[in-house]
Amino acid sequence: MKISSLITSIFGVVSLTLASTASQAQSYPDRPVRIIVPYAAGGASDAVTRTVAAKLAEMWKVGVVVENRGGGGGNIGCEAAARSAPDGYTLLMATVGTHGINPAIFAKLPYDPVKDFEPVSLVASTVSILTVNPALPVRSVQELVAYAKANPGKLTFGSSGNGSSHHLAGEMLNMRANVQTRHVPYKGTASMMTDLLGGQIDMTFDPIISSLPHVKSGKLRALAVTSAQRVPMLPELPSMQEAGVPNYDVGSWYGLMAPAGTPRAIVAKISADVARVVAMVDVKDKLVQQGATSIGSTPDQLGAHVKSEIAKWAPIVKASGATVN
Repeated sequence: MKISSLITSIFGVVSLTLASTASQAQSYPDRPVRIIVPYAAGGASDAVTRTVAAKLAEMWKVGVVVENRGGGGGNIGCEAAARSAPDGYTLLMATVGTHGINPAIFAKLPYDPVKDFEPVSLVASTVSILTVNPALPVRSVQELVAYAKANPGKLTFGSSGNGSSHHLAGEMLNMRANVQTRHVPYKGTASMMTDLLGGQIDMTFDPIISSLPHVKSGKLRALAVTSAQRVPMLPELPSMQEAGVPNYDVGSWYGLMAPAGTPRAIVAKISADVARVVAMVDVKDKLVQQGATSIGSTPDQLGAHVKSEIAKWAPIVKASGATVN
């Protein structure tokens, strides 16, 4: 009888807990939601987040506040999100940097990209273009690879800093094409672009949205996009794989995360609502203008994506020798 009573009590507690969680999900959100962007305002992650946040605010009839918490390569914002209450009212816009590259490049992170977060949904992705200064005597990726092999160590590529996606895109080219090009790190993309236009460096891997104006003006020559497939924005440009560089796929992605322990019912509701938002025609169009492609995914799909990104970038970071203390 005692065992039977205990089982009945446990079943009752579980039932009440499940009912409470379901009720929370149905009423969610009933107050403003905060989305932390772990970078300064004005970048691609900020633009993508604000586009989606505005639509979620309309849908939810509550404020959706975007909070920029830059610094530490994204680590400061991620730590703040990880330590927030797991109630669905603080979310994080994770990126390839925070949840793909940082685990390999930082000796110690103030957050665990897998254990400290509940995946919600992939939101969007962006790709970069391999561009060269027109003075360089190459007009295709094949010619670039041939030139690099004939002149080992001569070609230089710029990036926005050690460990950045621009940097590792160049290191991936070195690995996949078996060439030797030299990395030149900058403190930001503006100074890097100035030197590329001036011929102080030979090439770079920069987002479409910032490179395209220079390509259209003839100041830079575009050779390929860094994604595995061509992109609608530049259908005439081959992908790096099409151009002969095997297993080359570099892109930035943006995915919503919640603190670990956030109720699954709430996570599922946010994920479904984000999927509806990124499928809207006006949202898709606005993201395209920002050089991004809308995605939308299940929580499990984002979780699997994060794990695959961590595994993909670890050997690239190791081969580059890049570290950040």
